[in-house]
Amino acid sequence: MSFAAQVKIPATYMRGGTSKGVFFKLDDLPERAQQPGAARDQLLLRVIGSPDPYAKQIDGMGGASSSTSKTVILSKSTQADHDVDYLFGQVAIDRPFVDWSGNCGNLTAAVGSFAISNGLVSADRIPENGLCTVRIWQKNIGKTIIAHVPITNGQVQETGDFELDGVTFPAAEVQIEFLDPADEGEDGGSMFPTGNLIDELEVPELGTFKATLINAGIPTIFLNAEDIGYSGTELQDDINNDAEALAKFEKIRAYGALKMGIIQDVSEAVSRQHTPKVAFVSAPKTYTSSSSKVVEATDTDLLVRALSMGKLHHAMMGTAAVAIGTAAAIPGTLVNLAAGGGARESVRFGHPSGTLRVGAQASQENGQWVVKKAIMSRSARVLMEGWVRVPGDSF
Repeated sequence: MSFAAQVKIPATYMRGGTSKGVFFKLDDLPERAQQPGAARDQLLLRVIGSPDPYAKQIDGMGGASSSTSKTVILSKSTQADHDVDYLFGQVAIDRPFVDWSGNCGNLTAAVGSFAISNGLVSADRIPENGLCTVRIWQKNIGKTIIAHVPITNGQVQETGDFELDGVTFPAAEVQIEFLDPADEGEDGGSMFPTGNLIDELEVPELGTFKATLINAGIPTIFLNAEDIGYSGTELQDDINNDAEALAKFEKIRAYGALKMGIIQDVSEAVSRQHTPKVAFVSAPKTYTSSSSKVVEATDTDLLVRALSMGKLHHAMMGTAAVAIGTAAAIPGTLVNLAAGGGARESVRFGHPSGTLRVGAQASQENGQWVVKKAIMSRSARVLMEGWVRVPGDSF
């Protein structure tokens, strides 16, 4: 009996923000995986080690969490005035599914670094020392992102003293600008798809909840923590070990997606796990983070907990942080009210691993709220580079 040999594919394993994933150049992929479709999805599933009924991804590069089950495909940009096209694939852990419906804001921090180091940014745009401005076209959502990557002696600088809660070691700061972050590409519609800053979200058998439904960074459903039986200080184990709670959040997410017009029937939510996100907010409280650091109530403007791929995130998704910053800047949303209300251009929120500051400038144009830019700082680092190997008959 003969078996297919393994194939080698150039790849880089990178941390970006509080996530990590496998990065590829588009033209390094096997030819049949250079186009969207089953071959590409099967390849990425095998690289990451999914689907895995044990939910450990032992036979792949995944790390058994939504934050570490990620893939990125990059190429020279086809868009004018952009350097690199960025395509993100969120790989399910226990199902044979790659979700292409949204961006990963955390891994965005690594896109600029990878693009510079791998020849996707023109040499004349890279300073010998200083900041390299990388213009990124985010293909999943059709948006422009600007990354300011530090350069030392012509090379990407990865080490530094910038500390990011949720990441153990300090690194170089990378500032990310999300331009026109509202209105998520394929889904169309306005920043607030229902036209309301706060909606009454009816969820059969669970009740009716006040919710802010927003398209900014990534479609997100914000709830008040107290309305759903939480304080806002919860850590991962408080929710992720509670099957009933996870089922409750998934049902809320499905009906929120329906109200936002993202899906046409609640049954479709199961095949669209990456979007929308569901999060809950509360006023500041003192709590102990997952690293045992005490976060004082005075350290934050509000508390936020968010779920990704069906589990409470260990820190905060970068795209959800954009949604938080945007909603906080608009008086009257649940996020803004939890932060004390009124106008603001930045917010520092508490998450399970600590705190994060994000800025956004909102204004009204023709009676509609618009946000031109959301800004936050992350960091990124190459963990390993070389080749990944997968059986030749697996895709």
